[in-house]
This record gives sequence, C-alpha cells and structure tokens, in this order.
Amino acid sequence: MNDGADGFHLVGVRHVAKSAFLHAERLHMISPTEAVMERSVVRHPGAVAVVAVDGDDVVMIRQYRAATDAMILEIPAGKLDEPGEDLESAARRELEEEVGLAGGSFVLIASFWATPGYSDERLWIYLASDLTAVEARPHGAEEEVAEIVRLPIAALGDMLANDEFDDAKTIVGLAALVARRG
Repeated sequence: MNDGADGFHLVGVRHVAKSAFLHAERLHMISPTEAVMERSVVRHPGAVAVVAVDGDDVVMIRQYRAATDAMILEIPAGKLDEPGEDLESAARRELEEEVGLAGGSFVLIASFWATPGYSDERLWIYLASDLTAVEARPHGAEEEVAEIVRLPIAALGDMLANDEFDDAKTIVGLAALVARRG
C-alpha cells in the first residue's frame, strides 16, 4: 500500500469502528526486519487548546469528562470541526464557546501527539491575550454546567510542581506559559 517512516510498510487497513468523529482501524504492516505486524489505531481529527491570559490570571474550565467520570480542570479546548480547518480560527472559536472570551492576540506555544501509541490525535496549544468578554456558547451538557475558573499565573509553577493538574494538554500549556514568563 505505502511506505511508512523508517522502513515500516503499510500493507492493509481494516476499518473496525466509526463514531461521530473517531475511527478505529486495524493496520497490517511489515517492519524493516520483515516482521509482520498488526496495530490498532484510533484516527482523530486533531484538536486545539488555549492558555487564556487575562491580566494576572489564566482562565480555565472545570467540566465533567465521561471517560474519567470526573470533573477535570482544563484549559479551553476542542476538536477540529473539519479537515484542514484553520487552527487559530478553531482556537478562537473554542475560547469563545467555552469561557466567553475573545482573544485579540494568539500565539502558537506548543504542539504534540496526545497518545501516539494508539492514536494520531495532535494538539496545538495557543496563548491568547488581550481578551474581551463575549457571550459563551456552550456545546453539550458538560459545557452547560461547567465552571469557569481563574487561577493566578504566579501560582502555576507551584501547582504544576505539586501535580495539581490531571489533564495532559493543560499541563503542557501551563508549563509552556510558565517557561515563557521565566
């Protein structure tokens, strides 16, 4: 079918399941040593997240996540709605929808694979500043009952060091902010 990275060859794909935006596939591959391999992969459209800086605070959202059955404190984020969607536009949309803020300035501060062992989900994290209040447009039951939380930027370094965040994109985004502020 095609040549992959470093001599790995994809020879077949079996579609296992499809949901609203996730697709599960079983890949049939040949390794550089000619070993036959099968790997399960979840295809994801990608996502954006926003570290929203408002004065001396960062604006976050605490919302229910069904996969963990817990309320998780996160930076605003969401999946790309369509292939090839402009990343900054998606970040602007998510910031407005989730926490009711419009950003004047957006700077990409991080990009990473979320769980490359089984998924192709990539996240792009933006730093947003020069914020203005707008009407929030929550999507789904989780966002409708979510809590907007403001944390002082000065406290983030200690909070990160004390493992006070559980969400990977939030840890990456806040650590990038703290590193930029030195």
